[in-house]
Amino acid sequence: MLEHLIQQRNRTYEEMVVEFSRLDERATISARHLGRLARGERGSTGATPATRRALQAMFGMSLEELLRPCHPALEVTTPPANDSSLVLPSPGNERSILAMAADRARRFALLTSESTTPEAVDQLRDDVQRLALAYPQRALPEILGDLAETQDTLFTLLERRQTPQQARQLHFLASVTSGLLAKASHDLADPHAAMLQARTAILCADQADHNGLRAWLRGLQSLVAYWAGRYAESVRYAEMGTVFASRSNGTASVWLPVSAARAYAALGNSEKAMTAIQAAEEAWNHVEPDEMDELGGICTFNQPRTVYYAADALAWLPGHEQALTYAERAVAAYVDRRDPAWAFGDQAGSQADLAIARIAAGEIEGAYEAVSPVLDLEPSQRINGIINSVQRVHQAVSRAGLAAEATDMIEHIEDFTATPLRSLPR
Repeated sequence: MLEHLIQQRNRTYEEMVVEFSRLDERATISARHLGRLARGERGSTGATPATRRALQAMFGMSLEELLRPCHPALEVTTPPANDSSLVLPSPGNERSILAMAADRARRFALLTSESTTPEAVDQLRDDVQRLALAYPQRALPEILGDLAETQDTLFTLLERRQTPQQARQLHFLASVTSGLLAKASHDLADPHAAMLQARTAILCADQADHNGLRAWLRGLQSLVAYWAGRYAESVRYAEMGTVFASRSNGTASVWLPVSAARAYAALGNSEKAMTAIQAAEEAWNHVEPDEMDELGGICTFNQPRTVYYAADALAWLPGHEQALTYAERAVAAYVDRRDPAWAFGDQAGSQADLAIARIAAGEIEGAYEAVSPVLDLEPSQRINGIINSVQRVHQAVSRAGLAAEATDMIEHIEDFTATPLRSLPR
């Protein structure tokens, strides 16, 4: 019934998803999931309460009614298929048709053959790279379904007999995908699930015997521990990854020391924090991009993130002479949204750090100006790190004794943090 009604409206799945969000901003569903619902595919019947309400408001039927077979008494503009010919939906759905056909072809190519072909491995690598590139720049609900499905496909293939070379490649891709899901769990403020995914990723990295991947995963664990407030543990993970980074010399060799710098600063050890920042900056002189860096996106560590992490470290050290300089550099590094290195989470963190540096200088208006763009982010982008960064701005105002002068900013921050991504129905 759902498929019939969508065809009657002459809308693509992408257009319908936009209409859902207008009915209820909490209604989160991807075009792919909507297509699977419309086709009645097994395992696709789940939907958030907000999405169920949006569907009912749009079609005047409950989700259960929409998923039932189309009633024969209803007028159907597309004639039923009574032979072997293919019946096409009404015009206007071409993009959705092609997307569904491509997804079906992909699943067939990956899972139907008895052995994994080189073409299938290449396709999976393309899928993982696409997700790695999208992760820093798109809201998590837009890609989470694809992430989980890609991990499931990789695990399914690894449960079959593979050649040693194919097994290594699949373990590498499964490790990266599990690492991305660890980051997703962290973004939803679930450090337990994040560490579980990270440990699974490390097991796969060991099977792939890839030092650059091992180093990247330790950096990921350091990040999860840092935002969970476990700063000594964050330092420990960063140091654990150093031995692997020294064997690969990828950009993880920069990420690890600057990650340790943030944790050291949070612990109040300014001397070790500055030493770690210097070590990270010097590491750039020896970087040789590895297989992780070739994937790009969240799998590589770039110069803007280096400056942002340094600014984030110095934000823990009130009045540090270089805090404002690093924060301004970090904000400037994320001005161009077309830059492949741009990431909405790091941009937001940089702006929060600039606000904290300005608060330390007594510049309340300047601080509010710096953090205001962050406070305008949609709930789907309010990931754990951003929420924590904004809360640190709130704490900086209180510590500086400037709450009376910053009433509007405080109220705006409290409204923002009341609706993090983890609170959205899913």
